[in-house]
Amino acid sequence: MPDVARRLAAEAIGTAFLLAAVVGSGVMAERLAGGNGAIALLCNTLPTGAILAVLILIFGPVSGAHMNPAVSVGFALRGELSWRDAPAYVAVQIVGAVAGVWIAHLMFELPVWQVSLHARAGAGQWLAEFVATFGLLLTILGCLARTPAAVPYAVGLYITSAYWFTASTSFANPAVTIARSVSDTFAGIAPAGAPAFIAAQFAGMLSAVVLGRWLWR
Repeated sequence: MPDVARRLAAEAIGTAFLLAAVVGSGVMAERLAGGNGAIALLCNTLPTGAILAVLILIFGPVSGAHMNPAVSVGFALRGELSWRDAPAYVAVQIVGAVAGVWIAHLMFELPVWQVSLHARAGAGQWLAEFVATFGLLLTILGCLARTPAAVPYAVGLYITSAYWFTASTSFANPAVTIARSVSDTFAGIAPAGAPAFIAAQFAGMLSAVVLGRWLWR
């Protein structure tokens, strides 16, 4: 595998691009949709799914292209990422995610530092985050078990779909959740709602890791 510095750089840059796409496309969608929430969400969904496939193709050979603390911890639990490296992966993913949000703000000439006022809470939202993350990890593990080359496209398609079938619009990523709490834009989440989202995401990840070991031995 590439050295640690290159792997961490890939994780940071990849996560920054992911959040720039999520937040930037959300801002653009809201400006162009004329108040139509469905069109805005669709315009936010498609770039997110597309950039995921591209980023995994680019950075997968370097770091695995986790870009998600839940994925990194899940791989550490499976013995596929060392526990020595996992905290560093998580740290650079969070830093990269916040940097990506700030870059999106700058591109659209918005204040860099923001705090989201978009409340996302309640049992339905938390269940949605559990389901979204559970499905994401199963997508990754299932493809890795049989068709590893399909991972980039499967992940991109899964997130594109989960944007619409989950009540939370499928954050499925603790770094994404943290970063979106500092963006008071279409994609934001109020900081008060972030801890419950993150707890549900890790619960979904743990369930998928357990099931994945049984399904794909």
